[in-house]
Amino acid sequence: MVNGTDSRVFGKRRQSHVLILASGDTIRHMNIRPWMAGLAACVTGLVVIGYLAATSYLVIRDDLVGATMARQARMQHDYEDRIAALRAQLDRITSRQLLDQQVVEQKVDKLMEQQNALFSRHGKLGSLLDRAEESGLTPAPSPSTSPSTGGRQASLGTGIEAIGSLLGKAQSAASGTAPVLASVPLRENLADRADRIFSKVTLSLKDIEKQQLAKIAHLTDGASQTADAITDILRDTGVAVASADGNDGGGIGGPFVEPETTTSGFDASLDGLDAALSRLETVRETARNLPFANPAPGHYVTSRFGNRIDPFLGRLALHAGIDFQADTGDGVKATGAGKVIAAGPAAGYGNMVEIDHGHGITTRYGHMSRILVETGETIKAGDTIGLAGATGRATGPHVHYEVRRDGNAIDPIHFLNAGMKLTTYLR
Repeated sequence: MVNGTDSRVFGKRRQSHVLILASGDTIRHMNIRPWMAGLAACVTGLVVIGYLAATSYLVIRDDLVGATMARQARMQHDYEDRIAALRAQLDRITSRQLLDQQVVEQKVDKLMEQQNALFSRHGKLGSLLDRAEESGLTPAPSPSTSPSTGGRQASLGTGIEAIGSLLGKAQSAASGTAPVLASVPLRENLADRADRIFSKVTLSLKDIEKQQLAKIAHLTDGASQTADAITDILRDTGVAVASADGNDGGGIGGPFVEPETTTSGFDASLDGLDAALSRLETVRETARNLPFANPAPGHYVTSRFGNRIDPFLGRLALHAGIDFQADTGDGVKATGAGKVIAAGPAAGYGNMVEIDHGHGITTRYGHMSRILVETGETIKAGDTIGLAGATGRATGPHVHYEVRRDGNAIDPIHFLNAGMKLTTYLR
């Protein structure tokens, strides 16, 4: 210690403090002043206060971090709970949609079966419609559709195309292409949307089936009425034809078998139309084969059937046919389809042709100048079988025409009149 600067306090001199710093041979002296001590104390206090403040901050910060972490944990739990709830809701919606899709697919399958049945029916009906058209029958106009189907008036073909379009929409609904998340909450789910489509499809199917049934009923009635009219005309001429039930009074029988129960009303209607068309075709074929035509078209009658004065003997005699005015060489027509059973000279007939038309009906054509057919030849109604003349027992050229049933002569005028009536039915 060394002496420093004298300092007097209250009349005494205070001894100063000296700080000696030695480094090797170098020695330095530094007097410590009071302000230096104060400054050191201040610095030390600041350091202590900073340390305490830092320690307090760290302690308080740990509490804040814990609170923040707890809050974040609670938020995470809430978020996870919300996610779990949304997943549960999504699972419920997905499950509901899967169930709805299964229902929709079942309905689509059912509608596809109905559509396939409709196409099958349309195919069967198409062939029957062709037969009906060939028979000269025309279907009734298609009825207007109901307001629920838009007031559409469609034919069978366009109706089926419309069903195909609607079924396409139904299949799109069944494919589950509707977004799921965008439908939460699902106010109109897949099943509800599909139900509307199915209702429209079902109504269209019923409407088309109704139109088909109406056409079938109209054609069946038309075929039956035409067949009945032809049958009545044929019966007036003494020709027996099949009745509507196919029973001509002959014996029927067979073992008892339970009736079929799988035939639907539509199929039964098709069967009824088929039977009516078959009957119409049968009676028409019968009428076409029988001698209802004129052997000398455009020529007038010169002598009718019945008793008359014989031109050669001058006494009453039976004229077994009808004479038509004709010039030598004019064509003589077959009045019905059949088979030639005689072709050549035949006593008073001169050159004669006889044709068998079935049902016990035959026709004879006499006094021809030339015969153009041979025995055994099959001919059609309207074929030229010879040329008019005056061979045999005749006073001049003409056409002698007879109609015989089971060998007995009958008045040909009945067949000629029946032929005029049948003109509107035989097309």
